[in-house]
Amino acid sequence: MFDSILTAPLSVLDNLPAGDIMTRMSVDVEQIAYGLLQGINQIFSGFTTIIITLVLMLTINIPTAAVVIIFTPMSLLTVRFFAKRSHKSFMILSESRGKVGAAAEENINNAKLIKLYACEQRSLDEFDVYNEEMNKAGFHSQFMAALVNPMSRYINYIVYIIVALIGAYIVINGQMSIGTLSVFLAYTNHFSKPFNEISGIMQELQSAAASASRVFAFIYCDKEPASAINSVRVNSVSGNVGFENVDFSYDNTRKIINNLNLSVSGGQKIALVGPTGCGKTTIINLLMRFYDIDSGKITIDGTDIKAYDRTDLRLLYGMMLQETFLFSGTIRENIAYAKPDASPEEIKEAAIATYCYNFISRLPDGFETHIDSNTTVLSQGQKQLLCIARLMLIKPPMLILDEATSSIDTRLEKHIQRSFMRLTEGKTSFIVAHRLSTIRDCDKILVMNKGEIIESGTHAQLIEKQGFYYNLYKGY
Repeated sequence: MFDSILTAPLSVLDNLPAGDIMTRMSVDVEQIAYGLLQGINQIFSGFTTIIITLVLMLTINIPTAAVVIIFTPMSLLTVRFFAKRSHKSFMILSESRGKVGAAAEENINNAKLIKLYACEQRSLDEFDVYNEEMNKAGFHSQFMAALVNPMSRYINYIVYIIVALIGAYIVINGQMSIGTLSVFLAYTNHFSKPFNEISGIMQELQSAAASASRVFAFIYCDKEPASAINSVRVNSVSGNVGFENVDFSYDNTRKIINNLNLSVSGGQKIALVGPTGCGKTTIINLLMRFYDIDSGKITIDGTDIKAYDRTDLRLLYGMMLQETFLFSGTIRENIAYAKPDASPEEIKEAAIATYCYNFISRLPDGFETHIDSNTTVLSQGQKQLLCIARLMLIKPPMLILDEATSSIDTRLEKHIQRSFMRLTEGKTSFIVAHRLSTIRDCDKILVMNKGEIIESGTHAQLIEKQGFYYNLYKGY
């Protein structure tokens, strides 16, 4: 499951709540393990008991043994009858667990927002809907499963009575002693016992089957396409990037990128601007092959990116996102995440270059301070500075900056911009910006709207043109 989380394409992860995935990985996997443990124990011991008692009964009296062999397995038909009718409930129960987990995770992550708008009761009411659905499915599935064992035992008791009557008839005719009949009846009990035990764990087996369907649906989801055979291995590039007649949609219905053509020379700083939903972030996803294009071609130094090894392609870029992503660990480990063998001097240099060193040195444990994404030790702006330091450390050949200074105050932003100027010098850089004041020095500004580039040029050229960019810049 964890391997699948790491290898699943973003299209799968984007469409599943994190809480649901966590429920599959913990609760559902545990249900499978428990069901298998119970099932294997009972099946192995039961199979052994059936074979031994069957041989012994056949050696005593073949006709009576045939009655036991024919009628006792009828209890399995009862098991099957109830299993088919309870399977749907177990599936709903398993899915409901995922919804409950997703709702809990969502409310934990948004606890401040819920309290801010005093929506505690509404959140509780919404949670109760999922909880009640799980309650009903659990009641129905357990009720149906609970009927299986008594019904199975009832059938086996009937078989026992039939065998006893037939045996009594045989004893009266002098073909079997009473002692032999009592032994035969004891074997009949032993023969039917495994069927009773299997029916007794029907609930665990059904729950395991329902959980398995959810787990394996995720494990065997469509993976990222493998790298091409004899894929191009590359460590450095000139940075010439091209888009040729590129079309893309997330759901195969509404185009996000429409016949996009773009040529970027190595070392250029390219800014992507435009209204929300115009396709800026989508271009970044396509450059990194988080998603594959529907048609057309994206090239680096004239080579289709599909010919590159996917990992090598992504290592060509250093990517700084608007969101801050910090892992559970020390500040040192977070800065060196992409370069774990970095020396203390390199880490310190990156921290100084991004103005992190001052606040890190004021912490009691300095670089060894333990943090995570939810830490209250650091402000949001300080977290973002650590992410920028992480990028500074690896010095990638190409850069992607998606509103990288959104959580930093204006005074510090000017210092960071100077650091970015040094970092981007001579490197192809794509900068997604909402604050247009941060991209005035870019070599080319691409203005996007509805998945198409409608204007391009320098800041001065676009202002002089007084078109779409001019209106965005002036706030119209």
